[in-house]
Amino acid sequence: MHYQITLAREVFCEGVGLHSGKPATVKILPAPENTGIVFIRTDLTDRPRIEAVAENVTTTLRATTISKGNIRIFTIEHLLSALHVYGVDNCYIEVNGEEPPVQDGCSAYFFAVLQKAGKKIQNKFRKEVVIDKIYRIDDGERFIIALPYDKFRISFTSLNEHPLIGTQYADFIVTEDVYAKDIAPARTIAYEKEIKHLQDMGLGLGGSLENVIVYNDAGWINKLRFNDELVRHKILDVIGDLRLTGGIVKGHFIAVKSGHQLNTELAKEIRQGGC
Repeated sequence: MHYQITLAREVFCEGVGLHSGKPATVKILPAPENTGIVFIRTDLTDRPRIEAVAENVTTTLRATTISKGNIRIFTIEHLLSALHVYGVDNCYIEVNGEEPPVQDGCSAYFFAVLQKAGKKIQNKFRKEVVIDKIYRIDDGERFIIALPYDKFRISFTSLNEHPLIGTQYADFIVTEDVYAKDIAPARTIAYEKEIKHLQDMGLGLGGSLENVIVYNDAGWINKLRFNDELVRHKILDVIGDLRLTGGIVKGHFIAVKSGHQLNTELAKEIRQGGC
């Protein structure tokens, strides 16, 4: 048994939102036992709260969005990913708009900020999300499976028709050290031909070569951090989306071409399964 954990002190982040393109600030604060992860919209007068759990997911187009009524917060997966691996059970996340800052398109910045804040051990035991049976979410082309396992492991296969990318596979037993070195620095990705269409849809308005890896038919426009950076970022996203189970997860997750929709459906299925 492990005790619940919150942050030892509050921390602050600022930047622009990846999709909104608007200035964004986030304050992450300690919270009492059994609070979970709760987002708070500080730009609204009644400061509405949205708990980061799978049943509050409303949209998964290019990002994970949680909502309460007509109040939403989107692109939460990178921050949730860092919180998940750092082992934070309880915190408040105050956001001054609909989207946290993207920083440099990964979760390394958030993870470093959390490490700077430090951990505070609380007085109640953690309710771990332990996978004790097989779960599978499948749409005929893509799937994600959860299997019992005594650690937190993710095996991901990414299939991309572009010859520059092709098939990428990565498999990690996720620990704080592995995450900081091999997963957290992996950035989000975009195909140059898609960018205008995305922006016409109101997406990617805060994207730049500072926070997105962009490729075209000739090659990579910016320098990669890893040869397989795409699949590592996919794993980063899975870790964030699985935090929507409501706790720190233990199990082996095997995915092929999975994205936010399947990831969050799996998180919801696990919650309904009583793990």
